[in-house]
Amino acid sequence: MESQHEFMKVQEVAKVLRIARSRAYELVAEGQIPAVRIGRSVRVPRDELDRWLADQRYLDVAQK
Repeated sequence: MESQHEFMKVQEVAKVLRIARSRAYELVAEGQIPAVRIGRSVRVPRDELDRWLADQRYLDVAQK
């Protein structure tokens, strides 16, 4: 079992969400997925990603 890091790389986020890496970078750049810059690296706090996912639940489905 792989341990969860407190901060995830954007490519790890893409893998978790099962989306393209480029799409994950777009969501971060647009500010939709919360992220922080640490030096030259962009990281997504795992707890904030989980919170963001919970907030997204059923939003698109309910609007259709």
